[in-house]
Amino acid sequence: MSKVIVLTGAGGVLCSTLAKALAKEGHKIAVLDLRKEAADTIASEINANGGVAIGVEANVLEKASLIAAKQVVNDALGACDILINGAGGNHPLGTTSNPHLLEEDLENDTDGFKTFFDLDPNGIKFVFDLNFIGTLLPTQVFAKDMVGKKGCSILNISSMNAFTPLTKIPAYSGAKAAVSNFTQWLAVHFSKVGIRVNALAPGFFLTDQNRTLLTTETGELTPRGNTIIEQTPMGKFGEPEDLIGTTLWLCGEGSSFVTGVVIPIDGGFSAFSGV
Repeated sequence: MSKVIVLTGAGGVLCSTLAKALAKEGHKIAVLDLRKEAADTIASEINANGGVAIGVEANVLEKASLIAAKQVVNDALGACDILINGAGGNHPLGTTSNPHLLEEDLENDTDGFKTFFDLDPNGIKFVFDLNFIGTLLPTQVFAKDMVGKKGCSILNISSMNAFTPLTKIPAYSGAKAAVSNFTQWLAVHFSKVGIRVNALAPGFFLTDQNRTLLTTETGELTPRGNTIIEQTPMGKFGEPEDLIGTTLWLCGEGSSFVTGVVIPIDGGFSAFSGV
């Protein structure tokens, strides 16, 4: 049965892959992104391959923008049945330069060098807002279409950082932990009105945001990239397509009694003790 599926952040690598996969299943896709050109590009690709999609500009941090986007979606495709909250990301102002604090770091005056004590509250707030508020607001707007209907669900994008925080990125790890907690809270809150709420927790996938941190310009692994691969039993980064199977399951009838779960898709990273 065809559903109307709204994806935020769908101009990016991961959620655009999910949008295309869901379109192949016969669903109508609303590709939401802050960058209208990116949203239109993905929607055009879907339509060119026989699917049904529209590109919609939306800022997940502005409720008025989301309300306007919802009107566009409702007019073009109908009421929203499934929401995938894919918008998120990190920011350098919420990131430390080194994984551990050393005493000599306090005397390091290198331009751009940041210890925990140098983290910018505005940068941390931006990361938290983008990931958590950027999940809450779209849910407030689009979930109203789902109340009392059958087969409706919300899929959030958490992270393996939510289970065990990575070094250097406290803002992102904390924000994703909030997304996982919110997923559980919302699953209980919406349980009486027919809306299931679950989340994916991707491990390490190469995206536009982290590619320069994990690989060099020549494609070799950086020291951090090497550490990640060494801690991932399957010995590789995930591919965007690796998220498709779990997404189709959580958005389909086969998971009709599944709500409030956060599914790791991490190549075994969370199962490995490091020894």
